[in-house]
Amino acid sequence: MSGANKWRVPSTGSASCPDLLWLGHPNRIQICPAMRLRSPWQPRLPAGDGSPAERLADALAGDILGGRLQSGDRLPAHRPLAWQLGIGIGSVTRAYATLERRGLVRSVRGRGTFVAASPNGTGPVLDLSANMPPPMFSDRALARTLARLARSVDPALFNVYPPVAGHIEHRRIMAHWLAELGVALSPDQLLLTSGAQQALGVALTAARRTAPIMLTEALTYPGMLTLARQAGMDVQGLPMDTQGLLPEALAHALRQHAPGRCLLYVTPTMHNPTTATMGTERRHAITHLCRRHDALIIEDDVYDCVQDATLPPLVTLAPERTFYVSSLSKTLSPGLRIGALAPPQGFMQAAREALLSASLMIAPLSYAMMAQWMLDGTAASVRQSLRGEAGRRRALARSVLGPHLAPPPYDAFHAWMPMKLARAQHLAAQAARQGVKVTLPQPFMACPDAAADAPAGIRLCLGPTPLPDLREALHRLRHVLDGMDNSVT
Repeated sequence: MSGANKWRVPSTGSASCPDLLWLGHPNRIQICPAMRLRSPWQPRLPAGDGSPAERLADALAGDILGGRLQSGDRLPAHRPLAWQLGIGIGSVTRAYATLERRGLVRSVRGRGTFVAASPNGTGPVLDLSANMPPPMFSDRALARTLARLARSVDPALFNVYPPVAGHIEHRRIMAHWLAELGVALSPDQLLLTSGAQQALGVALTAARRTAPIMLTEALTYPGMLTLARQAGMDVQGLPMDTQGLLPEALAHALRQHAPGRCLLYVTPTMHNPTTATMGTERRHAITHLCRRHDALIIEDDVYDCVQDATLPPLVTLAPERTFYVSSLSKTLSPGLRIGALAPPQGFMQAAREALLSASLMIAPLSYAMMAQWMLDGTAASVRQSLRGEAGRRRALARSVLGPHLAPPPYDAFHAWMPMKLARAQHLAAQAARQGVKVTLPQPFMACPDAAADAPAGIRLCLGPTPLPDLREALHRLRHVLDGMDNSVT
């Protein structure tokens, strides 16, 4: 190769750098850039059923997230790594591409691939603690809606106070929306509220005058626990199973109190946080017990986004004692703070008075947007799209976390990892170190002084996080779980 200024050493000539380059004069050897910045990673290919690319990506991701590789560290060059592991160079390329999509590495043209992730909490936090659906309205869609409203909105919405229960036309629209979900209520039965939280507060105020003892699931919505404790109510958490509240536990608790003294707060469908859903027999058993002991019921139905004739809402089984609560925030858009409360007929006046004293009026623009979206079909289209998106995100969570998740019966934007309280606390702390924020289990616990081995878990909110970030957060959680399991064994 006379006159050549560059040629390769055969790959068998150097185990550490098969692609070592000879540069310049034939009698002068210069070290290649790859040797000047050698990768600190010790190549390994874990055993498993996955492809070589998948196993290599998992090994590297584990070492990056575990802090064994630091930001800026170089990864081995493609060809030497493939040669050392005995796999194809295409497998290395696919593994590195997977890591780059996850944001763990970055490639620099002409220089190589470097660790980009910064574990131990110094990078951006991936938040899985906010329970809401993903944004479905683009700026163009919102602008189009506002343009239509500008041409058609009723000035009376803005020039006068609305009726306490909401305008009758808006209650008709809400009643139609709920009917499509299998909840048949007349507009006269509905009170429109500023979100589900206000509806729960109004129901609690109306009910606790006669029922000062609140029974609920051992794990339940923190907002309701706060309302009950602020009202000075005695809160008792009851055991659960995969369908939610246990009827025998409810029966035992009701027998401890005089008839008419208890209020049951329950979420029968896609329970928050556990995703449990009561079967038909369970729903009948719960309402039968409440009727026998003259207990009132607050049914939180904000996560019910699909009609299922086999699972009747409790309000249809015991309308004379059930406060039914729904909302558009969880099934349409977080910014549309419109809730619905259907109190029992005997408590309608008390509920109206409680709503009036709360003095939180729904924004007129929210009323107008609700009407526009429901009348022109936008709301139904978004609801359908959200179901599909929930299915995709649930499938992603199942594919990454597998048996760690409780299998939810419906597609929703939260998932549940059941475990003992001490393990859940440890997982939340370790996840935070990996830049993933989850909610500690204590806010969901009706008994705040539960023992370390009490049933608990971690709720994962799958909705607001962009899909690539969600995928990365789930992989980091799996890495934490694998590390915890390995340390035990």
